[in-house]
Amino acid sequence: MVQRGANQVSKCDIRSGQPLLWSRRRLLQSGLLSGGLLLATCDRQRQTSSPNLSTFQLTSPAFAAEALIPPEFTCDGSDHSPPLQWSDPPAQTQGLSLILEDPDAPNPPFIHWVLYDLPPDLTALSAAIPAQPFLSIGGVQGKNDFGQYGYRGPCPPTQTHRYVFRLYATKQLLDLPPGVSIAEVRQSLEPQTIATAVLMGRYRRAG
Repeated sequence: MVQRGANQVSKCDIRSGQPLLWSRRRLLQSGLLSGGLLLATCDRQRQTSSPNLSTFQLTSPAFAAEALIPPEFTCDGSDHSPPLQWSDPPAQTQGLSLILEDPDAPNPPFIHWVLYDLPPDLTALSAAIPAQPFLSIGGVQGKNDFGQYGYRGPCPPTQTHRYVFRLYATKQLLDLPPGVSIAEVRQSLEPQTIATAVLMGRYRRAG
C-alpha cells in the first residue's frame, strides 16, 4: 500500500483514468490542482477510456433531461422511483443494469439506486418500483447508500444537486446476488458493458 505524503495528491494515469501520486508543486505547475480540474480530468478520462462503447437513449416521461425532478420522486414527496424508458440497446445485449448517483454529494458519488440483470428486451420501468431484492419483471436490486434495497430519491441538504441515471447494456448477465456493494457491481460491469445511456435530472429542496 502506498502512503500519501503531506505534499502529494493524486493525478490520473492517462491510460486508465486512475489516480497516481504527484507532488503538489508539479500539479500546481501543470495547472491541474486549481479549480477542481484534477477531478474533472480524471472523470473525463474514465468516461472516455472505452472508445468502442456505443450509446443509446434514456428518458423519463416525468422530467426532461437536465430539468428539475418532480418532488413526487424525492424525499419531499412519495419518494418512489420515476418512470424511465429507453431506446433499443445493441442486439447482443443479454442484460441491463441501472445506477442512480448524486455526484454533488459531500462524499461523491452518493448511490440512490442499483439494479442489475434486468431482461434485455425490457424497454421501460414504471414508476414506484418495489424496494425488494428480486423484481417480478426480472432483475435484482442492490443496496443504495442508505443501506436499503431499491430506490431512495433526491434529498440534498443545500443547493441544487445533479442526479445521474446511467443504464448499462451488458453482453452477459452479472449474476450477482441481491444487496451487493456498488463496488462489486461496478467491477462486474466493467468487462461486460457494451453500451450506456444517461439521463441527468436536478433537484433542490424548497426553502
